[in-house]
Amino acid sequence: MKYLAACLAALALAAPAAAQDVTSYTSNANFEDTAFAVESAIVGRGLVVDYTSHVGAMLERTGEDVGSDVELFEAADVFIFCSAVTSRSVMEADPMNIAYCPYGIFVADTGEEVTVGFRTYPEGPMQEVQTLLDEIVQEALAQ
Repeated sequence: MKYLAACLAALALAAPAAAQDVTSYTSNANFEDTAFAVESAIVGRGLVVDYTSHVGAMLERTGEDVGSDVELFEAADVFIFCSAVTSRSVMEADPMNIAYCPYGIFVADTGEEVTVGFRTYPEGPMQEVQTLLDEIVQEALAQ
């Protein structure tokens, strides 16, 4: 009985962890306008979008190949980029913060709403990245 209680407690603690690993906001604009605003906010800070991962298109294209007909997104992109200034700062604090680079901001349209967000970073030096990403997203949502 103690073992079962311990397992259930562990599951209860583990379940919300995934939701806590993402910071997200709902956009009032459509996918295209929101994605454009996010990319513009990144570039407007002098940063370069290294890659745009078209996750929604990939999932749509490969669904049948993996035996699924579930449509997860009408559209979903992840903008991948880095900041020399911020990355240097957090990696000088701890070189192992390299594990968090590059950074990504996603825009996803589920058909019900458009969501913008990013991974939540740990306390300490990586909060500098958290702040940067949040400022970019807030700027994009205000456009």
